Amino acid sequence: MHPLLIIFLIVLILSWLLERILDSLNSSRWGSSPPELVRELYNDADYLKAKSYDQTGKKFSLISDSFSLLVMLTLLLTGAFGELDMLVHSWYPDELTATLVFFGIIAICADLLQLPFDIYKTFVIEQKFGFNKKTPGLFISDRIKGYILGGLIGGSLIALFSLTYQLAGPSFWIYAWVTVAVLLLLTSMFYTTVLLPIFNKLSPLADGELKQSIVAYCTKTGFAIKNLMVMDGSKRSSKANAFFSGIGAQKKIVLFDTLIANHSIPELVAVLAHETGHYKLKHTLTGLFLSLIQTGLMFFIFSIFIQYPQFAEALGSNKPTLELGLLAFGILYGPVSMALSLATNFISRKHEYEADAYATKTYNGAALQEALKKLSVSNLSNPDPHPAYVFFYYSHPPLLHRLRAIEKVIQTA
Repeated sequence: MHPLLIIFLIVLILSWLLERILDSLNSSRWGSSPPELVRELYNDADYLKAKSYDQTGKKFSLISDSFSLLVMLTLLLTGAFGELDMLVHSWYPDELTATLVFFGIIAICADLLQLPFDIYKTFVIEQKFGFNKKTPGLFISDRIKGYILGGLIGGSLIALFSLTYQLAGPSFWIYAWVTVAVLLLLTSMFYTTVLLPIFNKLSPLADGELKQSIVAYCTKTGFAIKNLMVMDGSKRSSKANAFFSGIGAQKKIVLFDTLIANHSIPELVAVLAHETGHYKLKHTLTGLFLSLIQTGLMFFIFSIFIQYPQFAEALGSNKPTLELGLLAFGILYGPVSMALSLATNFISRKHEYEADAYATKTYNGAALQEALKKLSVSNLSNPDPHPAYVFFYYSHPPLLHRLRAIEKVIQTA
């Protein structure tokens, strides 16, 4: 067995084991009744429902992740990726066409294997706990739109990388980085204008007391916002959310219709104040900058991988190609990606505390606390996750931590 293949297998298995350990630690935090600190948030019925939802999700992840691991190990041990690559190149001598066909076949097969799990999660698990609002027709429509977008965007990017690699050689990663940097910037600016409407309907917030309250807050804080949008999130899920998107004149704040339906006006303005805080404190720009740095590092490491034929040999081929180098890179980059995500999640959690503090100082901390409590209960969130699980996975601080931090700001204000 090729030494690099052994490393591939070890990386995949260790990643799977780490996820299982973290899931187990997190599940151990659940009891038969709410902990003392969250009794004011959850009654026994809500707490047990949240516990059941979390544990059902963990069992489902165990099955789906184990299946994915088994498929991946089988493909690696049989050299199927290398065989497919050589077969595709025998069909299409042109490097660009061969690369696109190779990834196209893998994407289609991967999606077909994942499809039964997605159907079960949507129409059984999410349905059972009252979240799913998707019809079979909408599920199919979303899937088709995803295929089209994935083919257009993903295919264009792969084609661009392939052509750049052929023309620029090892230094292609610089051009790829610049290209993705431009795309990240454009996506940040126009996501809610161009991409989001493909799947959801966005409408301007209607005139009324809520809009008046929001305009009054924005005027008070000097936050010029013309685009207050409502998204029809209820057609897919009963879960609620809000987010800030865009830069400069393209900035928008989007409120889910489910959020508006379940919260008071002070709570909604507090949520908007939190999102305003992200913009005022330049969290959006910081996140974009970190994404650019991470992308540059990723492409640089990939440019090293692509030069060594040993990676193609480990995948069952005797010829190094862009697609096999990318595949090997994707496997071995996992631990690096995890390390980077630990840093970005830490920064993201810090930003959430800062945005909460901003909303508390400029509007109403008590209203924000109430909004966070309602969101946690209605979304069946784990009120007391394990610290290790938070460290690895949470981009937002746990509810209790946020409530305590807001309370401190209130007391010192």
